Amino acid sequence: MSIFALQSIAGGFLDEDLHHFNKKFDDWCIQFESYEDAMDIMQTLENQENIDIVEITPLSYPKYFFPTLQGTIYVTRQIEDKIVCVVEPVMGANFRIAICDLKTKNVRLTKTHYKTIPSVEGAFASFSD
Repeated sequence: MSIFALQSIAGGFLDEDLHHFNKKFDDWCIQFESYEDAMDIMQTLENQENIDIVEITPLSYPKYFFPTLQGTIYVTRQIEDKIVCVVEPVMGANFRIAICDLKTKNVRLTKTHYKTIPSVEGAFASFSD
């Protein structure tokens, strides 16, 4: 499960107007089902040398595939059919581990709150659902 998008080398994803780059990948960014489709559109744009075709996956950009996932995501990994993330739900809040189900698109946060990066890193590294 992946899609392709056009990204500026300076950052940002090409918007549907084909002139502006959004800082975050969202519903307004143009997306393609294949690399070839993205290449066809990129070849029509000026400054092609400043644009890359990137693959967007649930592992690389979980917020797009799981819209209910809120907060700042620090790391992700895949365990079977789930994407597991370390998330800070709001700035300054305790860290949590989010489990995102690829089949159902459900997101659940573990009950444990982690106050420091080292404590959540240890839990994340040894996490199993």
